[in-house]
Formats: sequence, structure tokens, C-alpha cells
Amino acid sequence: MSLEDELFAQRAARVREIEALGFCPFGKRFDFSYTIPDLLREHAEKSAEELVPEIRVRIAGRIETIRRMGKAGFMHIRQNGARLQCYVRKDAVSERDYQLFGLLDIGDIIGAAGYLFRTRTGELSLHVEELEFLSKTLLAMPEKFHGLEDVEIRYRQRYLDLIANPESREIFRARAKIVASFRRQLDARGYIEVETPMMQPIYGGAAARPFVTHHNTLDIDLYLRIAPELYLKRLIVGGLERVYEINRNFRNEGISTRHNPEFTMIEFYQAYTDYRGLMDLTEDLLRQLAIDATGRTVVPYGDNDLDFGSLRRLTMREAVIEYWEGPDRPSMDNLRDPEWLQPRDGLAHLFETHAERKLIQPTLIYDFPVEVSPLAKNKPAEPELVERFEIIIAGMEIGNAYTELNDPLEQRRRFDAQRALREGGDQEAHQMDEDYLRAMAYGMPPTGGEGLGIDRLTMLLTNSQSIRDVILFPLLRPEAEIGIADRLRRLDLLPQAASEK
Repeated sequence: MSLEDELFAQRAARVREIEALGFCPFGKRFDFSYTIPDLLREHAEKSAEELVPEIRVRIAGRIETIRRMGKAGFMHIRQNGARLQCYVRKDAVSERDYQLFGLLDIGDIIGAAGYLFRTRTGELSLHVEELEFLSKTLLAMPEKFHGLEDVEIRYRQRYLDLIANPESREIFRARAKIVASFRRQLDARGYIEVETPMMQPIYGGAAARPFVTHHNTLDIDLYLRIAPELYLKRLIVGGLERVYEINRNFRNEGISTRHNPEFTMIEFYQAYTDYRGLMDLTEDLLRQLAIDATGRTVVPYGDNDLDFGSLRRLTMREAVIEYWEGPDRPSMDNLRDPEWLQPRDGLAHLFETHAERKLIQPTLIYDFPVEVSPLAKNKPAEPELVERFEIIIAGMEIGNAYTELNDPLEQRRRFDAQRALREGGDQEAHQMDEDYLRAMAYGMPPTGGEGLGIDRLTMLLTNSQSIRDVILFPLLRPEAEIGIADRLRRLDLLPQAASEK
């Protein structure tokens, strides 16, 4: 038997001993009077004298440390990222409760009742008068509840990461604040939150490969959405003039520190505005977002301090000229000349090659070439460009926005061009969507639309270097046989299969 199996067996044996004392090893309801964070907020600053007369409390949480010393002992209980010391003395609890104290392991979940006091060292503590057992842990916890640095374990066993690493819990608290901030800000501006299909007969709204599934009853293939865009714009046609969706998207692409096949975005659409109106809105949204998530507008990310209170604006051509690498820096006339651009694969390619990764501070890059923007409206004075911008921060694309193309004839021509690309082998080109064209033919008002990546924004606002750090359960390769079920069966804690009896 391995050491791990031996420790597992020892803890499982204690399950029987806990049952013998009359406790349920896997718990029942326990009503606590305080969460530990609330208790500390209310009482942490009180002196020993202020804790008299007795302040009686009931708390619950996971055991983080245990020290037994003869007829007394201490343990720390953690709940919601905060911990409280508990003092257990043999003559202050029942005999049964003191026997339970002797069976407890680090990681067990318990309830405790008693009164608050300060120890000789001044630590706020609970003088325990009653114990309740709530749940047994059969697997050993990370030593001292910290130091879980193996990223494979952290991502694969996120529950263990959240137990062991307080900073991980704070990342996901910040993520929740980011989502709540977007909702609050858009709701205040008259937007309504909607839901659109995640399984779609025709995918669109982005250049990406989809995941494919099959509906048995209808006998049709469906696609997990790569973006909700075309459905949200149908709602604009229908008269819902300000809509947003916090949406899960699925793209059958590579995995990296910046890419996960399943990710979260917020997309919002506003009738009667354009991309410049969205630039102003974006500045307001991101400034307040940083404040809501971190309490300030300047936040650290790697070796830089990012200022979300000030977004620079550059055209794509201006960015290429400013950040050009090497000799022969182009002029603005060069970047307007199709014959100069074409041998260099176009303006968008030059931007990605020379400028994008150098844009560290929050920047709006606007006026994109039409060939990479099939759903955006042309600039009237420069039809080779469209009214589109991207938000670039720390060299990453965080969001994309544009004045929506609302001319069904031009949209049809754009779809035809995309279809030609698909027929030439480009699997990420847009498909023809006849129903979307039909919706546009009923009249779509001038509209601005934008999508922002929740995952990447969370990376930036929590100083996380990998997208996997900010997704609770990132996609990973399946792991080898774990063996927990077999281990439980051997310990007679899981019924045997009928064929094995």
C-alpha cells in the first residue's frame, strides 16, 4: 500500500470512529450566527475588556491547523478567505465533543459554538463549548494550506487551488465584480440584458472555426456559437434599441496563455450611434470597471502600471508608422497606396507585425481595412476602410467594435466575398446567413456594436499572466485513471458493482 493509500485508509477509519460517537461524518444543516469574515469585521478590533460580557457566536468552516496539548488544544478554522482561532478545553466541552476533537484532521469541516475572548498573545479566539461535525476529508490537504504551485493541479483540481491559495479566490471575486460592474453600468444607461441561442444552425459574427454537434430529433447539425452578434442585431431590427448579453462563446482553435476554446464576452449594441460614440462609452466603462474591480484606475500588470483612466486613440495607419520596426518607415501616403500595401499583405498584417504587441497602455486602434471587417460600415470618405476599432492593452486585443453595416445589399456582397474565401479553403470565413439578410431588409437603424473579453480583462485587472488563471475550469487534456472510486470501494465506502459481488 502506498503512503497516499495508507493515509486515505487512516482517515476513512476515522469515519467509523466519528459515527461511533454519534456524529454524521458527512454532515447535516448547521446554522451559524456569523461568517468568519463578518465576525472579524465586527469584533477584530475589540479589546479583551470589550469582549466581556461574553459575545456568543456559532461559526462553521474548514480546519486549517490543529495543535493538541494534553487536555486542551487550538485549531484555526477558515471560511470565505478568513480564519479564526478556536480554543478547545476538555473541561469546557462534553466528553463526546472532546473525543471528536481528538479525531479531527486538517481539512475537516466543522461547526463550533462558544464565546469570543483574547488569548495571552492577544489573538481573537473562540472559546469552544460545542462542536458539530459537518464533513470528513479523506484526502490530505496541501501542507499548511499554501504552496500549491503545481499549475497542472491548480487548473485540474480548482477546488484544491481555491482551498489552498487565497489569491486564487481573490481573482474570481474580482471577476465577479467585473461582470457586476458591466451589468450595473449598462443597465443604468438603458440597456436590457438578453439571451440568444448557443446552438445555431448557421454560425457567424466572427472569423473562427466552430464546434459541431447534432440534434437527433430534427436530424440537423448545429454549431456552438462563436459569437452572438447576428442574433443581437436582429433584436435591434425588432426595436430593442439597447441590448447586451454576457455570453459564452466556443471556438475550435488553439490553446495558449491568451486563448481558451470556451470563453466569456460581453456584447452590447446601441441604435442611433456609431463607433465614435462607442469609443466614448468604452472609455467610461473601462475607467469605472477598474475602480469597481480594484478600487483605482491604475493597476499593475507584469512590469507595467496600466492606466484605465486614460485611453489613447490611434488610427491603424498611425500605429504602423509610430511603431514601425527597421528601416524604410512608411509614410501615410504609402499606407493609402494599394500597390505599396499588397506585396506586404495589407495594412492589418503590418499592424500585427509592427505595432500590436507594443501597445501596452490601453489604446483604441481605429479605421480598419474593409477586407478584414465583413460586418462593419465603410467610412464615407475612405471606402477602403471601415468604422471599426479594437481595444489593445498589454499587447492583447481586449475588445472589438464598429459601426454596424445596415445596408442589406452591401451585406450580401460582403457575404458573397466571404463565401468565395470559404470555397478557396478559408474555414474561418463567414457563411451566408439568409435570415440575417431578411432581418436587415426590414430596416436596421444606424447602430454601434461592441464585444469585450471578460477573461482577458480579468487577467489585466488581477495581474494574471495566463487565461487559465482566470477561468475556473479551463479545458485540459483528460488525465489518466484517478483511482478514487476504486479506493473508496476497497474501503467499503462505495457499494460494489453487481458483477463484483
